[in-house]
Amino acid sequence: MNQKKDYVLGIHDRPTPLKWIGLSLQHMFSMFGSTVIVPLLVGLSPSIALFASGIGTLLHVLITKGKIPAYMGSSFAFVTPMMALMKTTGIAGVSQGVVAVGLVYVIVATIISFIGSDWIDKILPPVVVGPIVMVIGLSLAGSAAQNAMMDHGKYSLVFFGIAMATLFLAIFFNVKLKGFLGLIPILLAIVCGYLISVACGLVDIHAIVAAPWFKMPPFHLIGTERGFKFDWNAILIMAPIAFVTMTEHMGHLMVLGEMTHKDFFKDPGLNRTLAGDGAASLAAGILGGPAVTSYGENIGVMAITKVYSVWVIVGAAIFAMIFAFVNKLNVLIMQMPLPVIGGISFLLFGTIAANGAKVMIDNKLDMDKKRNLMIASVILVIGIGNAYIQIGSFQFTGVALATVIGIVLNLLLPKDEHDDPDLEDQTIDPVKK
Repeated sequence: MNQKKDYVLGIHDRPTPLKWIGLSLQHMFSMFGSTVIVPLLVGLSPSIALFASGIGTLLHVLITKGKIPAYMGSSFAFVTPMMALMKTTGIAGVSQGVVAVGLVYVIVATIISFIGSDWIDKILPPVVVGPIVMVIGLSLAGSAAQNAMMDHGKYSLVFFGIAMATLFLAIFFNVKLKGFLGLIPILLAIVCGYLISVACGLVDIHAIVAAPWFKMPPFHLIGTERGFKFDWNAILIMAPIAFVTMTEHMGHLMVLGEMTHKDFFKDPGLNRTLAGDGAASLAAGILGGPAVTSYGENIGVMAITKVYSVWVIVGAAIFAMIFAFVNKLNVLIMQMPLPVIGGISFLLFGTIAANGAKVMIDNKLDMDKKRNLMIASVILVIGIGNAYIQIGSFQFTGVALATVIGIVLNLLLPKDEHDDPDLEDQTIDPVKK
């Protein structure tokens, strides 16, 4: 195992109180935009989604025995079916669908606990893992660019200027600042970008001032409504999509594993990580929130700061739950301008993609071999291009489709006859042995 310390805080390292607050707020700000956008698109309560993300993260940390620094936020994979359900059965149907998603995760986790996860090493070698990690970052590039440029569908030079200012400030802070401030470059850049946006008139200050300080989130506890009955349509529409998000879940585990030099598929085990995701969605559905999943934004923050502490993630979850009740702060953050999110996303998503390239470089993959070249090429184009399969309301999207096709190609394409099996074994990261 590589003994070189290439991190600031390890998974189990606890920061000092002041650093803890700053680092946790940085993670909360990074995930906030995407987590509240999902319920706003669907018609659910953003404050419930925020609370559900916090409690879901705590459940995930508990079930994975505090071994994985993953933050759970609202999943975009379920937006389309949830929007359709809100027009028919309403929040009651959505809640049952989200609970069904959580149960699918738990069932699969239970099966894996019996059959083991040794098969993962065979289907996910570096030639598949590296491109998938790149896709996870690059597939979000379009969203980052849209946020950075478009003001209600029209190109805005002001938006792009704010995005670039936020991006360059994040880079400057990351490179130049030392000590505690050097650990929170993303948070500092977001605050600066927000203030620039206020000066440009993009923030409704009056809405923030007029908002009451505290407000109870409108929780919708599943099963409490009169005349409760199972909505099988909602369950059947949403439950299958869980298999799509499972592939994304595995992709995020790969990224975190490469960053921290850990094999999370073996410790704490894929059964526990899937159970953690499932429990998080179960809690969200019971409360009336959207389904949740691990967040690339938070992985990007860890990649930049080299702070992998699960204590920081727990702090972010607690802040999210508190902010769900502090309405004025909630409104302030909901006023977060899109170009600020876009500018930060350029760095966060790009860092994830760069880690994918690092996987291939570290494992000395020979891209002159046709087999490696074909597998990597197909994964990258399908994933980044967001090719998808759609049957009715069910959609198998880019990242998941690229992952499955990459796995199939790796299993079906014959090894080059000149390949030495022993050398192939040596390409695997020694940490995983």
